[in-house]
Amino acid sequence: MDQKLRAARVATFTYFILNGTLLGMWVVQIPPVEERVGVSHAVLGGFLVLLGLGAFVGMQLAGPLADRLGTRTVLPASALLCSASLALPGLAADAWTLAAALIVFGFGNGCLDVSMNAHAVQVEKAYGRPVMSAFHATFSVGGVLAALAGAAAASRGWTPAATLGTAAVLGMAVSVGAARRLLPAGPGPRVDQQPAANEPEKRTTTGRIWVLAVLALMIMLCEGVANDWSALHLKTILGASDSTAALAYGTFAAAMTVGRLLADRVSARFGPAAILRHGAAVAAIGITAVALSPWIPVALAGWALFGAGLSGCVPQLFSAAGHADEGAAGANVSRVAGLGYLGMLAGPAVIGWLTRLIPLNLTFFLPAACCVAAAATAGVLRPRARVS
Repeated sequence: MDQKLRAARVATFTYFILNGTLLGMWVVQIPPVEERVGVSHAVLGGFLVLLGLGAFVGMQLAGPLADRLGTRTVLPASALLCSASLALPGLAADAWTLAAALIVFGFGNGCLDVSMNAHAVQVEKAYGRPVMSAFHATFSVGGVLAALAGAAAASRGWTPAATLGTAAVLGMAVSVGAARRLLPAGPGPRVDQQPAANEPEKRTTTGRIWVLAVLALMIMLCEGVANDWSALHLKTILGASDSTAALAYGTFAAAMTVGRLLADRVSARFGPAAILRHGAAVAAIGITAVALSPWIPVALAGWALFGAGLSGCVPQLFSAAGHADEGAAGANVSRVAGLGYLGMLAGPAVIGWLTRLIPLNLTFFLPAACCVAAAATAGVLRPRARVS
């Protein structure tokens, strides 16, 4: 394997770990920042929505920029912006400055998310085999690093400003250091070489991208439900202790990480459509077991199945979007990632609203239905013949 290609793969892993670490550092600093600024849980919840909206805007901007300027330019710049903006919440003096800080940090995160996935598509194409899922698995490694670093900083009595500021400086150094190993931009398609006969193919590709985006919305809605409601389900529905309830998300996250480490090999052998079809089906079985089981061990097994089933789905969708049109890989990834991100934000909120009508465990039939729908439409990932 070409040494430069391997170096580019390592650099891509680095940016995924960096993104997970930056987000994780903010998450572990939420309680002290909330206390320092003096906002309520409700106000902070609204600010987190602003962070998500900032990320969505960043995604939509970074995708087309990556197509125009190349990921080798946009990815390091996005990583620098995301790293630098991490310091802002720690410096916030009141509610208004915290809100502004989270919008900027969300924007940087959205730019980094799309540009690193666009470069991952470029690396995957150069390898000639699936490698996308492993990149997504290493994102979780960043979260672990952030938890350890946050705990160490807290034990030393560091303030949020010192903790996030230090992480920001280190993140900026990593952003610059990994940049030189990225792949150069490939030649994009020339407008004057696009014949009219390609219009039906363009329309087909555009329609397929939006199908992929809707699938990403449904799958990431399921991930959001697990992130925010898994522990609460075990505690409120099954009467688990706080320590046992925490295992719900732990089993989900661990199963998802392991699944993503294995998904590339499975995809290479059976194809991405099989990953989505069977993975979503397994996830549907898992979350249904969670919804119906009165026993904690079975519920934990259900959360593990849910994570394992979902693990390979989103990477296949991002990969398919990036490969659909070489000249618009960034824009297509931004559409799929953007709608998926909205699903992750909306999922927990929808579940919360449904709990006013039905018990929490019964609301899980919504993500189960999303998984069934994704499994039924997995054929969209099959390679399609080009329109001549």
